[in-house]
Amino acid sequence: MQTFNTLASHLGKTYRLIGIDSQGHGKSTLGIYPLTYRRIQEDVQAVIRHLGITSASVIGHSDGGIAALRLAASGKTWIDKLITIGAHWSLSQDDPTREMYANITAADWCETFPREVDRYLALNPEPDFERLMAAVRQLWLDDSEAGYPGESVRNIRARLLVVRGDEDQLVSRANAVELADRVAGAMFLNLPFTDHSVQESQVQWLLPVLDEFLQKQ
Repeated sequence: MQTFNTLASHLGKTYRLIGIDSQGHGKSTLGIYPLTYRRIQEDVQAVIRHLGITSASVIGHSDGGIAALRLAASGKTWIDKLITIGAHWSLSQDDPTREMYANITAADWCETFPREVDRYLALNPEPDFERLMAAVRQLWLDDSEAGYPGESVRNIRARLLVVRGDEDQLVSRANAVELADRVAGAMFLNLPFTDHSVQESQVQWLLPVLDEFLQKQ
């Protein structure tokens, strides 16, 4: 959840914020069950039920955005607005990102994102980055019904804002546009000079759009 710290200090002045660490991430342990987008979706649903929430907006980045799309597509009426940042709605067999996911190793990740790994090692009560990387690789390549939402995104009735950084090496502009085109009334924001984690790299550009989107009736 620390990747959202840049947004939390601002949005927290207006909204009640609930942050959820996905299975194996942050302070959440990996456990014994396979990590899937469906399991992340179900974990979020369990938190919402436990807190008795009847209406909320959802912001999800990357894997969290994919799980949020599944959640909204499942017909959960408590979702008022949905914002996805750098999130695939599907991952075709010929998408170059698939090969990248298949070949990435824990060592590669440590070299490319050392601060993320250090953050994980400091926070997680049962850190095992090699095991986590294996679970995440399986998550990314999952073609089963527990994986990407695919054409079910057409069922989304919540207001949707699709956000992408123009220099995102994982989610193509075409993939993001395809998502926005499949959801009635969806909006698409493609920010220049920005990478996969828009909420961290160009928060000053993103926040005014989020404010307008969340406040607009």
